[in-house]
Amino acid sequence: MPLPLAIVLGTRPEAIKLAPVIQALRRNPQWQVTVISTGQHREMVAQILGWFDLQCNYDLEIMQPGQTLEQITCRTLERLSPVLQDLAPRLVLVQGDTTTAFAAALASFYQQIPIAHVEAGLRTDNLFSPYPEEANRRLISQIAQLHFAPTPLAVQYLKDSRVTGQIHHTGNTVIDALLQVAGQNPDCPVAGLDWQKYRVLLATVHRRENWGAPLAQIAQAFLGILAQVPDTALVLPLHPNPRVQDVLKPALAGHPRIFLTPPLDYPQLVAAIQRCYLILTDSGGIQEEAPALGKPVLVLRDTTERPEAITAGTAALVGTDTDKIITKAVELLNEPTAYARMANAVNPFGDGQAAQRIDKIITEYFA
Repeated sequence: MPLPLAIVLGTRPEAIKLAPVIQALRRNPQWQVTVISTGQHREMVAQILGWFDLQCNYDLEIMQPGQTLEQITCRTLERLSPVLQDLAPRLVLVQGDTTTAFAAALASFYQQIPIAHVEAGLRTDNLFSPYPEEANRRLISQIAQLHFAPTPLAVQYLKDSRVTGQIHHTGNTVIDALLQVAGQNPDCPVAGLDWQKYRVLLATVHRRENWGAPLAQIAQAFLGILAQVPDTALVLPLHPNPRVQDVLKPALAGHPRIFLTPPLDYPQLVAAIQRCYLILTDSGGIQEEAPALGKPVLVLRDTTERPEAITAGTAALVGTDTDKIITKAVELLNEPTAYARMANAVNPFGDGQAAQRIDKIITEYFA
């Protein structure tokens, strides 16, 4: 009789990083896998899972316009708890550091269901940067029984925190997803852009701590880079949050070499990473994905929970200061040696086999 397992997700990054895990577990006849979506990013999650030929079994439909972190947490607890009672899973898997992941872990803990934490052990040692992610992942670590750490440094952080449960170095599942999609040669058409004519900069910005003045500084940096390096263009998929769009659109719309697009689906994003020359981002996941495809990353944040990328030389932490961003980007664009040093650095985040390791560890856990 297969053992029931539940996987809870709510956002696009969770869907990307859990899709290979869902696939691996469903190939194993020992498990009956139920996928539960909180509905936090319903359309984007459905799109991602569809690409991997997956779908959710439950949708908690928690999303409301302008919802607060407190509301996300409370609605997830209230709506997930009865589902867990009905399913009675032997294990609940959550991923990363979202409020969905924290609330799902808390709901599982309240029902004394073991928790497995995918991508455990990331730390910045600043509780409010990124916010609320740093607190979320620390809180999950305190109540999880299985910790799937993407890197040796994440393993060490967990050991130093003296967490209970088993700690395993698995690699990062995002590399599993990335290599699976990249192998299908996806395309990323952008209206009006000739990818061959320009060295394209790919930018993604959305972090809560960058809202307001930091985001305005980042926008000015984009303009400054294009002004200094005429053979460049910028592709910027706009996050749907009005607090992001209301700053970026007025500053950047209308520039002949800036292409503001709707959010890219995952295959399009992978194609954009493959085709671009340089990436500027405050995202966490792209810091892991880009090195696997040989693309340098400038991290538009003051801290990163992925210091392995900085140490390996695949990424550089530049913050949100306009001049600092321009200086580092122009250096990479104008100095081939500096660019090659980052582009050819070894990716520290895994080999694409993380999901298989996770399946094996769970099998051994129940044995």
